[in-house]
Amino acid sequence: MSETKPVTPVAPVPAATVLIVRDSPAGLEVFMVKRHHEIDFVAGALVFPGGKVHAGDREAGLSDHTDGVEGWSAEQRALGAAAIREAFEESGILFARDEGGRQLVSAEHLARLDAYRQPLEKDEMSLLDVLRRERLRLACDHLVPFAHWITPENMPKRFDTQFFLAAAPPGHAGAHDGRESVDSVWIRPETAIADRKRWNVIFPTKLNLMKLAQAKTVAEADTFARANPPLTVMPWVEQTAEGPRLRIRDDAGYAQTSALLRDAL
Repeated sequence: MSETKPVTPVAPVPAATVLIVRDSPAGLEVFMVKRHHEIDFVAGALVFPGGKVHAGDREAGLSDHTDGVEGWSAEQRALGAAAIREAFEESGILFARDEGGRQLVSAEHLARLDAYRQPLEKDEMSLLDVLRRERLRLACDHLVPFAHWITPENMPKRFDTQFFLAAAPPGHAGAHDGRESVDSVWIRPETAIADRKRWNVIFPTKLNLMKLAQAKTVAEADTFARANPPLTVMPWVEQTAEGPRLRIRDDAGYAQTSALLRDAL
């Protein structure tokens, strides 16, 4: 009789995403994009801008063009760079400042930088190339760790994702790229969760929206995130009488800690 050998889990790919938030008369809003239906990961879902770390996010020279990374490890710096690059590619919002300046790039300057979004996405230019050419510095000091999720071990495609919180720079309106994402919206977290007929929101996104919804303003969200460093969450599946159920650790700061698998994906 043959023995079944245990399957070695696929190594998770480092990734980063950003919850870009702003205040509005209706309350706190977050910028989200709808994935293209042909994308091979969470196709058609409403997600925060983000993606996997690229080789260019690890270039040593980036440290000379980055603010706010004192005490960060090389991996943390790569995640910060990836978060800013992906946010720019997918939303057109850029967390960077001119060399020697304190304020983030203005709306007028941002409009001139928009032409770099597609070359960055296609790896025709590196992030360091853009920073050197435009004399910019990454504003990692505007990124606040918000959550840390790792895809379950039984999945064929896995990501080790750092979620950052960041207040939208003044005048940065945001717009999807029309390639990886086909729609975008500034939306209240509660609305994104509630309107399931319009938006497909997967389990990690839903829980982070619920967590974000506890704050009524950007200042509240920022204070909360700084006071509650994220714990690593890696969901697992348990068999129940209702069917397979996705679960997470109870101490990670989420109001909901499980969902039927058929409702979570």
